[in-house]
Amino acid sequence: MRRRDFVTLLGGATAWPLAVSAQQPTMPVIGLLSARAPGPPEVAALRQGLAETGYVEGRNVTIEYRWAEGQFDRLPALAADLVHHRVAVIIATGLTSATAARAATAAIPLVFLAADDPAKFGLIAGLNQPGGNSTGLNVLTSELTTKRLELVREFLPAAGTVAVLANPRSPEAEPQLRDLQAAARTIGQRLRILNASSAREIDFAFATVANQRDGALLVTNDALFISRRDQLVALARRHAVPTIYDRRAYAVAGGLISYGTDYLDGYRKLGIYTSKILNGAKPADLPVEQSTKFELVINVETAKALGLDVPPTLLARADEVIE
Repeated sequence: MRRRDFVTLLGGATAWPLAVSAQQPTMPVIGLLSARAPGPPEVAALRQGLAETGYVEGRNVTIEYRWAEGQFDRLPALAADLVHHRVAVIIATGLTSATAARAATAAIPLVFLAADDPAKFGLIAGLNQPGGNSTGLNVLTSELTTKRLELVREFLPAAGTVAVLANPRSPEAEPQLRDLQAAARTIGQRLRILNASSAREIDFAFATVANQRDGALLVTNDALFISRRDQLVALARRHAVPTIYDRRAYAVAGGLISYGTDYLDGYRKLGIYTSKILNGAKPADLPVEQSTKFELVINVETAKALGLDVPPTLLARADEVIE
């Protein structure tokens, strides 16, 4: 063999693996944007949904996590960072995260888990035909907020005033307060609205509830509050304030009672929706799914610590009782 032929052959053999490597598909990257702090159970549920449809993090998909940890003003920059990384899909949990992601890009597909009416905030054109680049799951708020107030009345019928903890910096606070006030007028319940947008203000709010001797506290759905759930639960115990929350994580952490959407199931469905888009589906063609799985969780141990007897009717309806 002539030297020139040998060199050509050697060069071809060397280049061949590089060419094959260049033809290998790039692992898709998903961006997760959340206003709350990192939540291991929620991340595990998301991974479960992805795995059910063939995507395993680290094997054939990568996830970039961006957590605002209750600081809503960080969301636009975090969303822009995901766009800069050219992720294939953005998963946004919460209405504020979803609107920040939608403002950052109209091209990258967006899968959201949002409360209230996503169409009202410009995320979609309609539930059945979302249009644009967004779809996902819609969490009911009006019915659930009203139901939580009714549960307080059933649990504590002698509660004269129910305090409500809300974050004035959250766009999700106003519709929740509106629904609560309407429900309170209907059943003749007095409310006291307390605002908190920081850990220090949360401390002050609980002290106010204790000083005013309000009969109970209702915590609204908010990313800051779920990020500070250990603080809220500890304060409720310290001040002996019967408190109802919007999700199971509070009751597991020691909260008295929670009623709301099964968020872990919601995160699992986010994974499934995201997989559909990675497989070629367009967000505009995927109808927004309404949440239909709710859970009532009662922490009997906390009730005993507060000197409360849980009504048998509530125990019978509970999806989970924590002893």
